[in-house]
Amino acid sequence: MVKRIATNFVSSLNSLLSIIIATLCLIPSQTHSLTLKSDINSLREITHAIDPNSVAPYSYIHSWDFRVDPCESKGPQFLGILCDLPLDNSSSRITAIDLDGIGYEGFLTPAIGNLTELTILNINNNKFRGPIPETIGNLRKLTRLSVSDNFFTGVIPQEIGELKKLEYIDLSMNRFSGTIPYDMTSLRRLTYLSLSDNNLSGRIHNLTGLWQLDTLDISFNQFFGDLPNLPVSLRNVYFSHNIFSGHMTSLKNLIHLRWLDISNNRLSGAIERDILSLRRVIHLNVSFNRFTSMDVINYSGQRPQLHLLEAQGNNLRGNLPINLVSFTNLTIINLSNNQFHGLIPKEYGQKLRTLWRQLYLDHNFLTGKLPLEFTHTTTNVKVSLGNNCLKCPTNVTLCRGGQRPETECLGQHTI
Repeated sequence: MVKRIATNFVSSLNSLLSIIIATLCLIPSQTHSLTLKSDINSLREITHAIDPNSVAPYSYIHSWDFRVDPCESKGPQFLGILCDLPLDNSSSRITAIDLDGIGYEGFLTPAIGNLTELTILNINNNKFRGPIPETIGNLRKLTRLSVSDNFFTGVIPQEIGELKKLEYIDLSMNRFSGTIPYDMTSLRRLTYLSLSDNNLSGRIHNLTGLWQLDTLDISFNQFFGDLPNLPVSLRNVYFSHNIFSGHMTSLKNLIHLRWLDISNNRLSGAIERDILSLRRVIHLNVSFNRFTSMDVINYSGQRPQLHLLEAQGNNLRGNLPINLVSFTNLTIINLSNNQFHGLIPKEYGQKLRTLWRQLYLDHNFLTGKLPLEFTHTTTNVKVSLGNNCLKCPTNVTLCRGGQRPETECLGQHTI
């Protein structure tokens, strides 16, 4: 009888233990394993590719202490690293590398391509050199790629075009050569693209496939040919210091445009009314091209937002465009170093007493007397009228620099 009771007790105890164990198995684990070994190895390769003499004691790289786990570190180790900490038992993964711009010298190792969960790679303001490795194409989850202000060389890897989740690319201020890879024109999520200050060249493909692009900066390169077709979503366009030629026609459909800089190119023809009438444009810089005319109509009914107009250093001819006074928000105008002639409209003088704050008309062939308002400008208004053919009183500071010799004026336009 006693034996049977003992047997039943043991059996009940075993059942209870089984229930407890089963219950514990249903409770989610609150622990997770360490960082994936291949991710750690990739970080090691990154450090090995950097000259240790460029790693300052206070820098992020100096904090990478491989005696601790990168994703488990809770102290001042592995600065500039972010991880994904899973709720299950899978390994942690590195999702962001955001280095300090401390002047690290070295190369970007191909091992970067093993960090396949990476969403952000930011190594701006350093001294990395050599090419960007083709393994960059393995980072299919990357949304932000920023390597500006380094010494990278070679072509832009076409593999970047495979990173369909990219929203932000900044490759500016490097030494990249070649042209824009065709596959980059299909990055549908891209909102920001800067390739400025490189040695890029060639014609630019149709970019309308980048239909969410907000900002495009390709200034200070050697791109040539006609201006490309651009996505209508653009708000900021910087094309200065290239060798673009032809006309501005392809820009007239950019209805969201706010900032346009196409200065220092070889564009010609007219500064078209369709560009000047883009209502949201605040800053327009078309300086140092080969434009010969400016098609300005009366815009008082359209209320364009244009605040600054820079058109110096062209071949603009004829009389000064009087309809500029119809731009109700315009405060800064630079029409210097052109071929304008004739009288200065009295309406310009009236604007100087109300809205205009800077007016540069120097180095033209303007003639006649100054409108009365020009001699009574306030001290916070900047005006430059030197090197024209004006009858400008010597005591008027606006004419500083003097006027052209009469022989030079007669040789160009009748005074």
